[in-house]
Amino acid sequence: MSGNRAIRLLLADVDGTLVTTEKVLTEAAKHAVRDLDDAGITFAITSGRPPRGMAMLVAPLAIRTPIAAFNGGIFVKPDLSVIEAHLLPPKVAAHTLQFLMDRGTDVWVYTEDEWLIRDSRAPHVERETNTVKFGPKVVRSFTADHLSHCAKIVGVSDNPKLITDTERALAHDLGRDASVAHSQPYYLDITPSEANKGSVVKTLSRLLGIPAAEIATIGNMPNDIPMFNESGYSIAMGQASDDVKIKADAVTDSNENEGFAKAVSRYVLAQTGVQ
Repeated sequence: MSGNRAIRLLLADVDGTLVTTEKVLTEAAKHAVRDLDDAGITFAITSGRPPRGMAMLVAPLAIRTPIAAFNGGIFVKPDLSVIEAHLLPPKVAAHTLQFLMDRGTDVWVYTEDEWLIRDSRAPHVERETNTVKFGPKVVRSFTADHLSHCAKIVGVSDNPKLITDTERALAHDLGRDASVAHSQPYYLDITPSEANKGSVVKTLSRLLGIPAAEIATIGNMPNDIPMFNESGYSIAMGQASDDVKIKADAVTDSNENEGFAKAVSRYVLAQTGVQ
């Protein structure tokens, strides 16, 4: 790399990018974020996780920037106080729930501060609890009150084709009323139309006073492509699909082989002439 690009902010996806498959934040990843700070490059994170689900990253990474939870549906400070928030319109939330249940997926509802499920033994509940470090609230049904505070709905299935087909059908059905994207092969995230990772780049640019052209992004899933498109430089993880890789400016190693840390060294710092 010739160091011919200005990068003032690196925005990273969390699951599949910043952490390993087992949700471990490695020492190499921590060191890479410190290297960014030493080079005067700001670091920020975004995820489909709720705000509480990213709290455990704040201290180890010394995060000082706004955190974009729910793919940008809610921006919080490192102390988790809300900066700005977007919610699904109740009618859109109700329609989405019915659509997902008719398709045969399990359904989760996230409000600003709760994770609501109907079956504690359903697929991925235990895994998600370990990931976000807090447990769900089991409800008999999703009420009108729940839907009036709905920040994200997740369709859950271990059938990847069902998730992909449902994504396509629901996105067509909802149009501009919501953002629909799968964040994992088994999760389909439905968030307010303002909540997508492309909007995260725009919002951080506004909040931090950094031009989007000077923001680098790194991720691994189709829902990361919008932030690739809005940022000045983009990096795909090594385990990403070809559809994601082709949208990025560079491709690093996988999240199981220190892909994040390698990307910081080989692409971000090298692009700015630090290495």
